[in-house]
Amino acid sequence: MLSALLRRERMLVLAALFAVILLAWSYLLLGAGIEMEQMDMGGGQMMLMAPAWTASYAALIFLMWAIMMMAMMLPSAAPAVLLAAALMRQRDGDRIFGPTGLFVLGYLLIWFGFSLAATALQWGLDQAGLLSADMSSGSLLAALLLIAAGLYQWTPLKQACLIQCRSPFEQLTKYWRRGPLGPMLAGLGHGVFCLGCCWMLMALLFVGGLMNVLWIAGLALLVLIEKLLPVGPRVSRLTGIALMAWGTIVLFH
Repeated sequence: MLSALLRRERMLVLAALFAVILLAWSYLLLGAGIEMEQMDMGGGQMMLMAPAWTASYAALIFLMWAIMMMAMMLPSAAPAVLLAAALMRQRDGDRIFGPTGLFVLGYLLIWFGFSLAATALQWGLDQAGLLSADMSSGSLLAALLLIAAGLYQWTPLKQACLIQCRSPFEQLTKYWRRGPLGPMLAGLGHGVFCLGCCWMLMALLFVGGLMNVLWIAGLALLVLIEKLLPVGPRVSRLTGIALMAWGTIVLFH
């Protein structure tokens, strides 16, 4: 009876996560609510241009980043969410779904903070004329981002955060606190390690273009492999070498 109940709870948590992830990806596939403007270049040629920056457009860009982070990061966070739900069952009895939601909210708040910073960075790059119509960077900036991301893959900070993301049990129990905000604080703690692991990979969104769904999916798959598969740490370092090589080629050509 208890095992059946635990399986049911596990399936409900996974179903809720899957629904959120599906909605997030659907939003991105439908264009994230951003309509590109067309400029007549003469001779029948049309060029796409991003809308001018206004308060409403900045809010839309922040929403795009926030939902993009949900789509990319929640799949790899699923094991930690299930572990948190199991801890709540052990410590709080029947109160599981509300605290689990607070854990996910705490995790996402970290990435929403990153989304706010990314929105500000995008505005700065756009004002400097360093982004194209598809919100990708020029070759020089792209090369520097690729090399920086490749180097970061080999740093002790990246590897330490990756270890915590791959084995969250110790840090979840460490940061867990009694009380209504305990699950949220645990989610915040896990989100900080996840941010430390993946923030430079997320910066590569400026390389492939923020409107390039295939590029977004490829980075999300890389994060999933790093955090969940046994070969993750090795893939992380090999990816670092590949990114540095790619960036060097772009830089000199």
